[in-house]
Amino acid sequence: MRVVLETYGSRGDVEPMTGLALRLQALGAEVRVCAPPDFAELLDGIGVPLIPLGWPIRALATGAVPGKTSLADISAELTAMAYEAVAGAAEGGAAVVATGSFPAVAGARAAAEKLGVPYVFTSFSPSYLPSRHHAPRPWPGQEVPPEVTGNQALWDLDAEHKNALFGETINSHRASIGLPPVDGVRDYVFTDHPFLAADPVLGPWQETPELDVAQTGAWIRPDERPLPADLAAFLAAGAEPVYVGFGSMLVRGANPQDVSRAVIQAVRAQGRRVLLGSGWADLALIDDQDDCFVVGDVNHQELFGRVAAVVHHGGAGTTATAARAGAPQVLVPQVADQPYWAGRVTELGIGTGHDGPTPTAESLSAALKIALAPETAARAAVVAETVRADGAERAAKLLLDMIDRAGSAG
Repeated sequence: MRVVLETYGSRGDVEPMTGLALRLQALGAEVRVCAPPDFAELLDGIGVPLIPLGWPIRALATGAVPGKTSLADISAELTAMAYEAVAGAAEGGAAVVATGSFPAVAGARAAAEKLGVPYVFTSFSPSYLPSRHHAPRPWPGQEVPPEVTGNQALWDLDAEHKNALFGETINSHRASIGLPPVDGVRDYVFTDHPFLAADPVLGPWQETPELDVAQTGAWIRPDERPLPADLAAFLAAGAEPVYVGFGSMLVRGANPQDVSRAVIQAVRAQGRRVLLGSGWADLALIDDQDDCFVVGDVNHQELFGRVAAVVHHGGAGTTATAARAGAPQVLVPQVADQPYWAGRVTELGIGTGHDGPTPTAESLSAALKIALAPETAARAAVVAETVRADGAERAAKLLLDMIDRAGSAG
């Protein structure tokens, strides 16, 4: 049987899908992944076919795709491109699993509907799913009237806002492929039975009668890569460093040189060596002192167990990887669900959230004092023992059971 996994987003959206893909393959399924062309090398490296979807995500995020500035135009094209990619990959298949950019997921859902195969929406954070237990995060540019304060009222407003942003383009595309319009695009895309690929300790889901959520745990792809020899030598040459990296994120409000200077000075102020992950933030050395080292894409699962703390953007995957390694964390959230994870790390006592998206030497140094405190390290070690490692396997089995039930019912 063939399962198609669709996502349009950064590395944090694609990486969990690779974990699920490998578990599905191990259970005998044929898997194809529809994702941005940036990740061809990643998918090729694990033996999973990539169906390129849309523009390169980094080019779109940095404004390097000419003429792609209007949300309406981008949304309409993404919906259509996702539909075409998924419809082609899933023809004759068994199921579609989708996450990432909302209009792209809408296209994936339409493809599954047109083909008559099961569809599963997946969230990597509880904060994205409607619930009376928490409020939604406003979308950029969304005006929330001050009198709207209750969680349910805020989620109703969220549904209205998504209809206003995407309803016309989604329904125009549906009409073009012979499908009827939908009234509430958010609930259509999310469904009432989504998967939640987040760890139950790090990101617990509180039951609500509106949604039948299957919380599987985070989808983690085991990384067997050894650390580069020069990085291993740096780690062995002194005390545990503090790792600072922002993954597939640009740091808002500052240029790379200023951010690099701020984070290096903050770590040095705590008497620690510095390990920079260059990433999209383009972190780099500011001098030739031997207490600082720069790395690119390396095995975080191996690395995070050998550092004193991890400073990062607060993506779901990085948060889970650091928590599994028992590394204290400082989260510098930029967008989306990252403030949620900063709050959870703070609540659990395994680190702290930075106040605002742009770190200074003083603000980050203050946050590092909390993360590097002995009690934070002790708490991080305790929580590490509770973080699940089998989320992708659980999800794969749930999905295959769902396919079997759908086949029996048919």
